[in-house]
Amino acid sequence: MTQQGPSGDKTTTNDDGTLNSAFMSSAEQMREKLGPALCLAKWQQTSLHLTTGHTNSCYHPPLHKIEENELENNPSALHNTNYKKTQRQRMLRGEKPEECSYCWRAEATGNLSDRHYRSGEPWAAERFDEIMVQDPLTWNVNPAYVEVNFSNICNLKCSYCSPQFSSTWAQEVTKLGAYPTSNRHNDPSHFVGERHVIANRSHNPYVDAFWKWWPELYPQLKHFRMTGGEPTMDKNTYRVFDYVLANPKPDLHLNTTSNFSQEAVVFDKYMDYVKRLCEGENIEHFMQFVSLDTWGSQAEYIRHGMDFDLVVANVERFLTEVPYRNSLTFIITVSNLAIPNINRLLQWILDLRKRHSSSYQRVWFDTPILREPLWQRPDGMPAAYHFKLQQDVNWMNTRLETNKTRFHGFKDYEVQRLQRVVDQMDPKQYQCENKVKADFYRFFKEHDLRRGTDFINTFPTMGEWWDECKYWADKYA
Repeated sequence: MTQQGPSGDKTTTNDDGTLNSAFMSSAEQMREKLGPALCLAKWQQTSLHLTTGHTNSCYHPPLHKIEENELENNPSALHNTNYKKTQRQRMLRGEKPEECSYCWRAEATGNLSDRHYRSGEPWAAERFDEIMVQDPLTWNVNPAYVEVNFSNICNLKCSYCSPQFSSTWAQEVTKLGAYPTSNRHNDPSHFVGERHVIANRSHNPYVDAFWKWWPELYPQLKHFRMTGGEPTMDKNTYRVFDYVLANPKPDLHLNTTSNFSQEAVVFDKYMDYVKRLCEGENIEHFMQFVSLDTWGSQAEYIRHGMDFDLVVANVERFLTEVPYRNSLTFIITVSNLAIPNINRLLQWILDLRKRHSSSYQRVWFDTPILREPLWQRPDGMPAAYHFKLQQDVNWMNTRLETNKTRFHGFKDYEVQRLQRVVDQMDPKQYQCENKVKADFYRFFKEHDLRRGTDFINTFPTMGEWWDECKYWADKYA
């Protein structure tokens, strides 16, 4: 028995009534086809950070610089950089690029990695044969999946973000200076040279190149996602929307990522556009990504400036007012601060699924593990945190989607993805260094001083960890 919703949520039924997702099955099949090193995202996907002129193939590898001198005659060099072409060649040779360690680490624990999931999706897999025969050093491919960050304008100062991606972060550190951590990742002096952030009102050659490339890129696109910053506050978002409305593309999945904590005048304008885009056959599907890591005041602490109740209201509004051609995905970045209350967020997601998903899945989530900054990584935390998250995974396993709970339970790959986070948190695999513990205390002590927050009152169960980090901060003073 096979079922499918408009979002491609195909399943087959097990003997016990639980469901196997085609998404996970495709990843498992692709694992054999790809071999030890190949990832189709290196060709078929790109993330463009036009604020600094950097790119990567997905959000896992470190960003690398786009060669500006190539853009005038070849705007596709936003994606087809010489560096990326070299990494493609290495993959075809069976070599594992060091920059893809996120996936190599996941695979080392026996889990499927994102290279399996991404490569198994139709927009990537459909060009497998072509990728295998084209010269990786000369082929300028137009990718099917594009993520773009047009500017760093944003109203929040998320604790693991930086001035590169948030204008309010930039304003704070310009006024008050860097946080007193050993890694000066938010120091204004760090954002010079090729790290310099091009202000939203300044001329940006990378944005110019994008709009020059856009008419050639658009026909090839299957997924187009705008990130930030905060896209609802960016004029380029609405330029894309206007273009799509004037040039409908019935096979396009159009996506944006938002914090959903906007003033009414901004959110009303955004919602008006989304409603028009989802009418008729302008696009195949609109996916709304919402950045939310945990529940209540702890979510507000992680994403400073967020109004949690407003986020909840806007999620309900989106799912109620735009009941067609769309769905919503929570991006739950698993940091050490997300662990204490993540279960409450997962409970709400199940509630949303029961109320808003009937003929197809409208409420999704993903759980990427945080890698930077080091003091907010979940791996390296004491065993109690590993145990807590494993209990959450065990709880999810008791609420798997079945034929009777279609669209209302957890999917097999959702459980697997959080399990791989747990596996990477195994204390036997990685121990947090004492200097990183010191940075944890220094950062959040300064956070409380600058922003009027209170770590211990907000995260009362993390008191023992706080005291241990304070000990090391004092010792290294």
